[in-house]
Amino acid sequence: MADPSSYRPKPGQIPDSPGVYKFRDEHRRVIYVGKAKSLRQRLANYFQDLSGLHPRTRTMVTTAASVEWTVVSTEVEALQLEYSWIKEFDPRFNVKYRDDKSYPYLAVTLNEEFPRVQVMRGAKKKGVRYFGPYGHAWAIRETVDLMLRVFPVRTCSAGVFKNAARTGRPCLLGYIGKCSAPCVGRVTPEEHRELADDFCDFMAGRTGTYIRRLEKDMTAAAEEMEYERAARLRDDVEALKRAMEKSAVVLADATDADLIAVAEDELEAAVQIFHVRGGRVRGQRGWVTDKVENVDTSGLVEHALQQLYGEETGDSVPKEVLVPALPEDPEAVSQWLAGRRGAQVSLRIPQRGDKKDLMATVQRNAQQALGLHKTKRASDLTTRSRALEEIAEALGLDTAPLRIECFDISHLQGEDVVASMVVFEDGLARKGEYRRFQIKGFEGQDDVRSMHEVISRRFRRYLADKERTGEWEEGPAATGPVPADAPAESAEPARAAPAEPARAAPAEPAPAAPAEPAEPREDDGRPKRFAYPPQLLVVDGGQPQVAAAKRALDELGIDDIAVCGLAKRLEEVWLPDDDDPVVLPRSSEGLYLLQRVRDEAHRFAITYQRAKRAKRIRSSPLDAIAGLGDTRKQALIKHFGSVKKLKQATIDEICEVPGIGRRTAESVAVALAASAPAAPAVNTATGEIIEDDDGGSTT
Repeated sequence: MADPSSYRPKPGQIPDSPGVYKFRDEHRRVIYVGKAKSLRQRLANYFQDLSGLHPRTRTMVTTAASVEWTVVSTEVEALQLEYSWIKEFDPRFNVKYRDDKSYPYLAVTLNEEFPRVQVMRGAKKKGVRYFGPYGHAWAIRETVDLMLRVFPVRTCSAGVFKNAARTGRPCLLGYIGKCSAPCVGRVTPEEHRELADDFCDFMAGRTGTYIRRLEKDMTAAAEEMEYERAARLRDDVEALKRAMEKSAVVLADATDADLIAVAEDELEAAVQIFHVRGGRVRGQRGWVTDKVENVDTSGLVEHALQQLYGEETGDSVPKEVLVPALPEDPEAVSQWLAGRRGAQVSLRIPQRGDKKDLMATVQRNAQQALGLHKTKRASDLTTRSRALEEIAEALGLDTAPLRIECFDISHLQGEDVVASMVVFEDGLARKGEYRRFQIKGFEGQDDVRSMHEVISRRFRRYLADKERTGEWEEGPAATGPVPADAPAESAEPARAAPAEPARAAPAEPAPAAPAEPAEPREDDGRPKRFAYPPQLLVVDGGQPQVAAAKRALDELGIDDIAVCGLAKRLEEVWLPDDDDPVVLPRSSEGLYLLQRVRDEAHRFAITYQRAKRAKRIRSSPLDAIAGLGDTRKQALIKHFGSVKKLKQATIDEICEVPGIGRRTAESVAVALAASAPAAPAVNTATGEIIEDDDGGSTT
């Protein structure tokens, strides 16, 4: 590990001008490339106290052994040089997007005497016009098959073309009218190139011109009573319309634009791009990358733009590029894009209308791509085994933690405080073992105290079950948890009534578990809840939360369960009684697994908290009346108009509602009289109390 001060440039050596810099390691390999408006200010940030640097940046500067720079005249030149160097040196600490698969393109080889239409993958070639990318090659072939009727361009390989020219006989497509057969001289090279140009124009989105021309020719042929020619033109129009229907209209103003969306977490990022031409989605592609440098969404967008348009020119760069966040220097990036296109390019964030709605769709695709990538990564047995081994080594555990439980606290400004417990076995989520808790030991916001309460309740039940049944022999069958009922004080059921004490229940339906005789079970044969302890207990938080969890275990006399916490800010792993965190390498599969466990606990907790808050907001004084169902509650509100007017009604007036007897009416009147009046609504602009004649809480 190098000391950055050993290669830090002397004061005044670094120019205060735009440029691009390279960090090299001890073997002179380029490990990072960056650009800056001011090289002096940017490089000074790398040579500050190591404790103030982001962990990824700290790793980079301690790996490097030297730094060098190149001064340029403009920021646009810096952007271009940075892209060139990243492509040339492939630095290990730079974000590099790689396609999650090799996308097929519809290509027209305009660099040949007789241009050919075909499916192409891989690197783009000079002189070839590309359309797409498409999700599947068969989608390209379907489109081409429809369009060859109108634009009979050559599709055969060089060998087939030469053989047909030698024998003087065209291929089958030439006989059925889906190829103009330039191989046998039916059309001249100029006529065939004109067909290829028309094909490209149609694929580029200029569709209305050709359809209107064909319809005009069809009408003229019909007036001249050339009905066979008119029928052929009619079929040509229908073929082009079917080809257009392959891509739905998403932007009514026939816009040419690329929409870029980013989904990210602390370690990885996914990018999705929709290519819209003529208002229709003509192609889609996606990338997934490791965040090997400290970069935000703006930086990810800038890297994506470099990757997407670094080798493109002309119409391949659209008039509009819509992004979720602007790069750090949007003017320089816009100028760079305009230089690639040869015309002005609009780089902006969509704010309203169809473009904003389409951007939301692209964002959902990016989120799904990132989730799918994580799922594929997590499903690999070798990767999971390595992750568990790395966790055991980093935390000093004797064995790999086959069962991990993670706890998280969620609330909204101290209200509706809840907690979640998620379980991972062998690196995979066991949703049937998830539990959720209501914090009832106190009121208000105190995450540390809440964590202590939840851990105490969970393991108090574990000890109670263990004491009642005695020790059980651990064996192969006891390597996993089993669902069962929890105590009244432990956790809340998924569908418990508000007045009932907290109980545990699965948040999601769990499939029936196979019988495993080595696991402890209740007398009725059902496996017990909380009976199996974890090898590792993870809390969402830093030192305070870890200390609270450890204290809860110590108070219960449990000393064989490892405890750690994962702090979200810097992804540091905290251990009890340690002043310094354990920093796992960014590429560590162990850190990735801990992240997944923590994020799942957070998701489960916040989902429960939002559900409780929504239920509380929708509550009504009528909810507490025994025997009053939703149908009769709705009948009461419909009859009186609001709960406020219902409160003012007499028992006899309530009895007039169909289905409401006198006893029920008396219960309603008593419940409403006992309920506290709702706080009046206030106009925040004038301070006046808003009278709610029709208001009141509704069911």
